[in-house]
Amino acid sequence: MRLQRTIREEIIIEGIGLHTGSFSRVCIKPAPRDNGIVFIRTDKNVSIRANVNSVSDTAFATTLGYNGTKVRTVEHVLAALSGLGIDNAFIEVYGKEIPILDGSSLEISDMIIKSGIAKQSKKRPYIKITSPVTLSDGNAEIAVVPYNGRRITYRIHFNHHLLGEQAMSIELTEENFIMEIAPARTFGFLKDVEYLKANGFARGGSFENAIILGDHGVLNSTGLRYKDEFVRHKILDLIGDFSLCGFPIYGHIIANKSGHTTNIKFLKKLLMSNDHWELVSENLQQPAVIYS
Repeated sequence: MRLQRTIREEIIIEGIGLHTGSFSRVCIKPAPRDNGIVFIRTDKNVSIRANVNSVSDTAFATTLGYNGTKVRTVEHVLAALSGLGIDNAFIEVYGKEIPILDGSSLEISDMIIKSGIAKQSKKRPYIKITSPVTLSDGNAEIAVVPYNGRRITYRIHFNHHLLGEQAMSIELTEENFIMEIAPARTFGFLKDVEYLKANGFARGGSFENAIILGDHGVLNSTGLRYKDEFVRHKILDLIGDFSLCGFPIYGHIIANKSGHTTNIKFLKKLLMSNDHWELVSENLQQPAVIYS
């Protein structure tokens, strides 16, 4: 069990949203222990806790909301915070959506590392899986089983000659997140772009912030960062979505063709299945330690 952590210095992120195409500005600030992650729509003066119960939409992204005020596409910033073990932060958002940046969590993760991470004087509770929990949701499946650590195994399958089936299994550590998951970008199919834009999605999408697939392959001139970048990005999304559980999950998460909707359905089932896990908590009082 480790100490809770927050960032040392505030972080500024600016850019357009993937789905709205609108400019927004985000300021991530340190927060006290036991605060958790809280989004603040500064233009509306509304706070929204990063919790599975705050999820208001899962169509092509994860949206959080409270009393009609929303923050869209939160999964990449949440993945960066979770992947680097940041438990407490205020995320001030001026706008409707988190900037997409390059379509991954790389830039946000780099900013967190440069900011420095502050250890706080209380240990971080975590969920320990004691028996399997499973969910079948159409063609998608998720399970979590007991495991001495944190591991994610993910499989995707698309009817496209480049993607086809991809699978990856990875131990979830901060080092693995930075090196293997954070740089993986979101992706989409050229044939779907006009439909998505007509229905209020992907209006900010471009070759600069997404991998675009045509009939014959990747259309981006920069190519791929990894041969299996697609499944890696799905793991990134899952890390962001699962952070809405409120606690790190110690167990082996196994996902097959899952997306935001199934991820959130599974989290709700998991939290209601409290005879399949235990919350491990132990307080430790000592002065906060700050390191870069």
